[in-house]
Amino acid sequence: MRFFQAAALVFLIALCPLLGVQAQSLGAAAKSDPLVIGQTFTLQSKVLGENRRVNVYLPQAYTDSATLRLPVLYMPDGGVKEDFLHVAGLVQVLVGNGTMRPFVLVGIENTQRRRDLTGPTTNEKDQKIAPRVGGSAAYRQFIREELMPEVKRRYRTTAETAIVGESLAGLFVVETLLVEPTLFDSYLAFDPSLWWNNGQLVANASALLRAQAGQPKQVYLATSSQGDLAATRQLTKVLEGKTPRTITCHYEPMPQETHATIYHPAALKAFRAVFKLK
Repeated sequence: MRFFQAAALVFLIALCPLLGVQAQSLGAAAKSDPLVIGQTFTLQSKVLGENRRVNVYLPQAYTDSATLRLPVLYMPDGGVKEDFLHVAGLVQVLVGNGTMRPFVLVGIENTQRRRDLTGPTTNEKDQKIAPRVGGSAAYRQFIREELMPEVKRRYRTTAETAIVGESLAGLFVVETLLVEPTLFDSYLAFDPSLWWNNGQLVANASALLRAQAGQPKQVYLATSSQGDLAATRQLTKVLEGKTPRTITCHYEPMPQETHATIYHPAALKAFRAVFKLK
């Protein structure tokens, strides 16, 4: 009996180091590290009087090089809990399979979305959607005077810029195209809320375009089964009829999609069409 007790004690003593190694292995296996897909920084905006969170995705071609410069794609609704992650995923996949040129993606996280993405309105229902609306001019100023210079300071960029947005962000994209077309080279808007202010943006589009000149622009519009189809078609006709022809416009009706589902499939098509390899 004593023999078996002694043998058991020897076995346990021999096993202790192994148990320690196993415990260490289990501890190592339980440890996790953050999954990093990009960068984020906070910009103090004097124009808006608040701090703004900015999220950035850098394609592998950029991170693999010390000298490569890339164009920049700006996106409102660019928070991690908004549209940044799925758009960054699209950029990664399309750049990786060679159907899109690489871009630095800059997502602007919202603070007061309905304030920033809408222009002035005389419609009472419009005015009730948020405590403040009609701040698009200030938001555009923030992008032009504060965000763009900061992005140029932080990253290696070219002069080419683009903007993408859906719903109210799509409205902001179209408004910027019509009132300050030189801010971006390409404008992508999905289910833009062109009903805003009784549709005055589209009603005034011809007059606004006549006052413009400058470099060629790429425009991509898409609508779902719930989008403002009539207004978007009317805007497309106005853009296609501009003389001289400085705007290349593509309109993609997507009746199989709803307002809630259009962003991702529309962005997939738009990025391939507008940002294709040259």
